[in-house]
Amino acid sequence: MKGIFLTLTFLFTCSITFAQHSDESKNIKQLNIYKDSLASLGRKFINDTIDVERKSANYTFIRTLVSALKVPHSFNYSFDSVKSISVLNAPDNRFRIFSWHVMNEDGSYRFYGTIQMNAGEKLLMHPLEDYSPMLKNPEDSITDTHKWYGAQYYKIIRSTIADKAYYVLLGWKGNTVKSTKKVIEVLSFNREDKPVLGMPVFEGNSKNRKRVIFEYTRQASMLLRYVPDRHLIVFDHLSPPDKKMKDQPETFGPDLSYDGYQLKNGKWNFVENLDMRNVPEDRDANYVDPKVQAIIDKGGVPVKKRIKQ
Repeated sequence: MKGIFLTLTFLFTCSITFAQHSDESKNIKQLNIYKDSLASLGRKFINDTIDVERKSANYTFIRTLVSALKVPHSFNYSFDSVKSISVLNAPDNRFRIFSWHVMNEDGSYRFYGTIQMNAGEKLLMHPLEDYSPMLKNPEDSITDTHKWYGAQYYKIIRSTIADKAYYVLLGWKGNTVKSTKKVIEVLSFNREDKPVLGMPVFEGNSKNRKRVIFEYTRQASMLLRYVPDRHLIVFDHLSPPDKKMKDQPETFGPDLSYDGYQLKNGKWNFVENLDMRNVPEDRDANYVDPKVQAIIDKGGVPVKKRIKQ
């Protein structure tokens, strides 16, 4: 009798394991199909020369992405072949952020994104709505996901203050035909576990900021990266080509000096004139503004091509 019971238990366990593997295989197959569609749509909303076609592809992309994220356990699925977007996991795996941009006909940009929480089989996400044109004082504003200062992120840094976790995001923010922006954003979660954007943790450099924004000429590139060994966010110091242009940030560019924000007691303190000679390299130093887009050539091989903007 005991042998029969053990046999039945073994068979029952095997059937559950088989069902789990079968479901997992089905989910992955479904996600692979979605990923291929997303990659194709992403190339279209980045590279198509017709404004209405870019926007149409983007709206289809959004619907397809939502469908993909509804697949059970999608949080652990990599969308690495979807080159048109940034997908970043928080260092503690609490959430991940999808972010991307679509260029408007006038050369400006609109940003899109969502925060997907690590919620097991369920889909728990917070869509990000680009509110940039309406934010009059973005460095002084604390907002929610409905009033997002849109950007395409390439780095997440986890920090704590008073034993509460928050996340610093480094992002590229295309602006106009004349200027580009980069941003240091802060993401935290309130008591209801809802996202909050902006936090007064950047001190010095004439004021306390809730997020930090840099603007510079579109013809230049700006360094903005994190040096983990030093708990330091380092960036190019931006200057006008002439003192008469000090109120025209669209003319600013790097002047070969570096400033930064150093983490101390949960806040980021401004430091000037950093010596960068002995700072170790980091992958973020090689981050290229999305002026250089991945496209697919006639043979189906990914290549790099500079798109004039």
